[in-house]
Formats: sequence, structure tokens, C-alpha cells
Amino acid sequence: MSGRHDKYERRTIRHLRIRKRIRGTVDRPRLSVFRSSNHIYAQLVDDVRGVTMVSASSRDALQPPAEGKVKGKVGISVAVGKLLAERAKAKGLSSVCFDRSGYLFHGRVKALADGARAGGLEF
Repeated sequence: MSGRHDKYERRTIRHLRIRKRIRGTVDRPRLSVFRSSNHIYAQLVDDVRGVTMVSASSRDALQPPAEGKVKGKVGISVAVGKLLAERAKAKGLSSVCFDRSGYLFHGRVKALADGARAGGLEF
């Protein structure tokens, strides 16, 4: 083996390294993020039972915010974070542990986290 990995394998290695330390419970589920080239997905996972408790994505029908139309992927990511926080609050969840899934914490991933914080979730 050459010991060289492409960017997808490196992300998977980082993701597994992060998952060794992060574990979601009923009281504090894991906020898992997946970012594709066009969309962003987030879900709250209880790893003890292996159940997804709440999910939201950019493919859901998002209501435009009061301040104006959502622009770009970063703006949509903020809206997805707020939608996820709203759905979590409806289920009685307020505290989560953030799993960035091996992505760098900037851009759309950071925007989703900021939107979830603005919606009332505590990390």
C-alpha cells in the first residue's frame, strides 16, 4: 500500500476519529452533518438506541425568513440549522453534541451550526 488517500478517504478517516469520542444519547443526541455538492443534511441521532430523532435538509420545503430571500448555499445552511432547532425544540431537545463528520468547521458546516445555535440548541 502506498499510504496515500484521496480526499474522500481522508474525510472518512477524520470522521471515524471524531466518532471515537462523540456519542449521542437520549438526553444529548449527536447532531450529524452531511454535505453534498448541492445540498446539506443534518440529523439528531441517539447512538444508544441507533435511532434518528429529528432530521432536516436543504431538500425540505424551507420557508423564506422574514428579513428576505435566502441566498446561496450558506444562507440555505443557516435556514436548515434553524429548521432543525425548531423541530428539536418541538421534541423537547435543547442540548446536542456536534459531529462535523470530518468536514472542516467553516463555510456551510459552520453556517448550519450557527443557525442551530440561533434556533436555541446548545452545543
